[in-house]
Amino acid sequence: MTTSPTARSRGSRPGTGLPVGRIGLWAFILLTVLFFLAPLYVMIVTSLKTMDEVRLSSIFALPMHPTFEAWRFAWSEACTGIECHGLQSGFWNSVRITVPSVAVSVLLGAISGYALSYWKPRGGEILFALLMVGAFIPYQLFIYPLAFAFAKTGLANTLLAVVMVHVFFGLPIVTLIFRNYYAGLPHELVKAAQIDGAGFWRIFRSIILPLSRPILVVAVILQTTGVWNDFLFGLIFGGTNNQPMTVQLNALVSAQFGEKPYNVHMAATILTALIPLAIYLASGRWFVRGIAAGAVKG
Repeated sequence: MTTSPTARSRGSRPGTGLPVGRIGLWAFILLTVLFFLAPLYVMIVTSLKTMDEVRLSSIFALPMHPTFEAWRFAWSEACTGIECHGLQSGFWNSVRITVPSVAVSVLLGAISGYALSYWKPRGGEILFALLMVGAFIPYQLFIYPLAFAFAKTGLANTLLAVVMVHVFFGLPIVTLIFRNYYAGLPHELVKAAQIDGAGFWRIFRSIILPLSRPILVVAVILQTTGVWNDFLFGLIFGGTNNQPMTVQLNALVSAQFGEKPYNVHMAATILTALIPLAIYLASGRWFVRGIAAGAVKG
């Protein structure tokens, strides 16, 4: 029996019927998954080992006697500089920084994107262009002026200063995301609501927000990841009493002398990355849907 030209054109091997292209695709996906999961696997198994096991066994070997002692030590006793209270204080500082930063930037970005998409205010295009310029200028250029301004206003070394900086630098890209998403929604909905007498805020609250769930998830994940993983802003503007978890993690890893407690370091790193990872896993379906719906429109 001869193979049809159609089968050959689809990439099947003669006599097998196996799609070579699909096998190659799955092989690539598998290798990619292994590439990204291998470091996570090493971190998890190392964090569950004692230091005797870390010294004597392979980094890929499973722990013979799993223990969470390294996790407990990293959370409550590890030294982050001169303080030996673990990462727990940095964790709650990161929470106090991330929650208002994400909430304010996402809310303002949604309102700005809605206004620029539907209401076309005078000077809106100029404002949008300025936002885009601000989004792509390296933020390192603004560190000294911001530090000087916060020092003059008494906001230096406060959580409020860190939150304000994250809102300033997150707002342009969040506005762009919302504007692109709203540009793909049917404008007839807003026009019909205007005919019925609904105003700016009523339309936003009753029509736009209920349709914004996918893009809200995208904006929240992007902002949460950026704010939670930030090191530079927390180090410069937070002061010693308001250091986020990433700053304390750096101090924990770099302040060790002699033998490195790799199990504690791995546990501390996983604890630091746990919140963004949990948020993404809990809302990944909406994230993919929002990216596909809005991020490629303009």
